[in-house]
Formats: sequence, C-alpha cells, structure tokens
Amino acid sequence: MSVMRSGSRGYDIIGDIHGCALTLQRLLEQMGYRKVNGVYEHKRRQAIFIGDIIDRGPRIRESLHLVRDMVERGSAQITMGNHEYNALGYCTRARAGSERKFLREHNARHDRLIRETLEQFEHHPHEWNEFLEWFYTLPLFLEVAHFRVVHACWDHHLIDQFKQIQGGNCIDEDFLHASSALDSFAGRVMDRLLRGTDLRLPDGLSIEGRDGFVRRFFRTKFWAEDPQTYNDVVFQPDPLPEHIANRPLSEAEKKNILTYSPSEPPVFVGHYWREGRPAPLKPNVACIDYSAVKYGRLVAYRMDDERQLSADKFVWVEVQRPELPSDPQSEDSVTR
Repeated sequence: MSVMRSGSRGYDIIGDIHGCALTLQRLLEQMGYRKVNGVYEHKRRQAIFIGDIIDRGPRIRESLHLVRDMVERGSAQITMGNHEYNALGYCTRARAGSERKFLREHNARHDRLIRETLEQFEHHPHEWNEFLEWFYTLPLFLEVAHFRVVHACWDHHLIDQFKQIQGGNCIDEDFLHASSALDSFAGRVMDRLLRGTDLRLPDGLSIEGRDGFVRRFFRTKFWAEDPQTYNDVVFQPDPLPEHIANRPLSEAEKKNILTYSPSEPPVFVGHYWREGRPAPLKPNVACIDYSAVKYGRLVAYRMDDERQLSADKFVWVEVQRPELPSDPQSEDSVTR
C-alpha cells in the first residue's frame, strides 16, 4: 500500500453519494474540478470518495462511471463502502457445501437495499459485472499524507492484522467468502470498518428507526473519551429513548468501546447520515456523510496541511426535493 505525501497537492474528501450523480457534478464543479476528455480533474487537488456510491439514488450507473473514470485517471481515490461490499455478497454465489445460495441472503430487507441499483443496470448486465470486479480493487482504508480515510470506523488492531494477512488494504474473493461468517476475522473486519461499532440495547429492548427497521443494537462512537452513559457513545440519526440514554455503561461495555486518541492523525468517515451544519466531531475526527440522497447535503472536506480539522474547510451542495411529484428521480441542488 502506497502512502502519498502531500507536497503542494490538496485533497477533497467526499461523502456518501448513493446515486446522486448530478449533485456530485455540482459539488465537483463548485470545488474547481473540470472535465478534461470527459473526466473530472483538478489542477492541484485530488478527490477521495468515502464509498457508498451505489443504492437508493436516481443515477447510480452514472455515479459509478463518473467515480471510476476519475479513479482510473488518477484524479481521485476511493475507499469501499458497506453498500459496495453488500453488492459483492449479494451477487456472489456461495461455494459448494454452503447452506446458502449467495453470500448475502436474498431476503426482503436486502432486496430492498439493492433494488434501485439492480433496476438501473437491468439493461446493462455486462457493465454491472465489470463494476462488481472493480469493487474488489477498492481499498478498505487509506493512509494519505498526514490523514486517514475509512468508511465507518478506524480500528487500529483489526487494520494492522488485516495488513499483515492481506499484504495491503484490499480484499480478494477468498476474503469475501470468509467474511460471510460474521464471527470470523474477515467478518469482523468488514463489519467494523464498513459499518462501525455498536452496543446491544439493554434488557432485550428494541427501537424502530425512521427508516422503518427495528433494531436491538445502536451505533456508537469509536472516539468517545471516558464515556459514562449510553448517551455519551450513541452516534446515529435516531436518538435513544431517554430512560436508555441516561443509563450508565457497565464496566464490561466500557472496555469494549474503542478510542481514537487526540494525538492520532485526522480521520474521515462517512456512513452515519448526519444532519445540520457540517463540522468536525473532534479536532481529528470528521464525518462527511450528510444524507444527500435523503435531501440533505453532499459534503466534502478540503484537506490541506492542517493537523486539526476546521469547520471552515467543509463545503457542500444542498439537495432539494423535486417540485414536481411526477418526477421523483430528478435532482435539484443549491450550493453553499
């Protein structure tokens, strides 16, 4: 795995796209990227996509072509998102002897998550197969100059083990198959780095999120400092009920919570469906997923040589709902 040095080059880390190709074009152009022979590039900067290019949005195929062209040109880098990983599992048949047909079960929930992607590639099956092969080349994490990029969680222990075993930062077909066993090393790597950390709700309780899914776990921070209650570690759009939020963490729970020291290099994540005005979570931690496909913001952080992140370095495009109900797949945007 190569580690790039900053020199005079700047980097623009871009949040989850989820098929919002027109919004992505507006954001790139706002940041000074221009098409050269059909591919966006910048004279002095490089884009870094944080994954989740596919699913949910109106222009998934166009988004994939735009991003892959930039990566192949060298005007962008990318990390894998959980949706690219899910697509690989959903479309890969299990090996002989397995009880399942595909690595990712074809059930109602999984069908729903990938439906728009498969529909938009229905008449382009060869292209879809090529993109599935390309997904294997997407790194799980990046160490670029003096900062880090990962889709959901930087776990030092798992990342160090992964580099020793895989010899780099990408998975292969064997690792994908191994990861279908959630309690395996491969399963833990993919779950932790691409989906983040979580805690089980106490006393067998469950909560229903705004997306309609009922969950018995809630997402947690991997950078919390000396947390005492569930509310100190919760990190998701749906708040915990008050009687759960104020409940003290047990000593066992505290021991299982990751930390990310203030002395570590800045790290960027996506994944978490943030709302409000973009700002760092800590001086060295930033989430850049602000729910673009849910009519939020497509956000980028313009990283230069700073060692502490600043709210002034975020830029974004706000995604507005289409005015005409008859055109649910149109994208209309206004810039910052």
